[in-house]
Amino acid sequence: MASRRRRRGQDFSLMADVNMTNLVDVALVLLIIFMITAPIMQGGVQVSLPRADSRPVTNTSGVTVSVVADGRIYVGDVPVSTFEEFRTLYPQYVRGKGLREAYLRADSTVPYGRVLQVLGMMKRLDVAEVGLVAEPRMER
Repeated sequence: MASRRRRRGQDFSLMADVNMTNLVDVALVLLIIFMITAPIMQGGVQVSLPRADSRPVTNTSGVTVSVVADGRIYVGDVPVSTFEEFRTLYPQYVRGKGLREAYLRADSTVPYGRVLQVLGMMKRLDVAEVGLVAEPRMER
């Protein structure tokens, strides 16, 4: 068995190349993972929106008020138990975020009267412009 010995004065040079194939592979895998998980990580209150002839909301910088199927109200992700609590929390939340827009998302099974109560309260408090959110109708 012959052993390799270094001769005197002979120096092994280091190879400092970056293997780009592995780097690109890792980058693409991470990109795919983020593309799949980004829509899943969008939190919020689960609401089945009614369908209407509407444009999708492109500006998401406003405060979202949600009315879920059982009639509970959420300001952002914060549940509100009474209208009195909503009356105090909603203006604080809007002013605290420094926003002038609010969006009302109501489940399609919520009674119309309940949606109007919340919308009327939001208009009466007059701290932000209120828009109603609906799911765009699918064209055939």
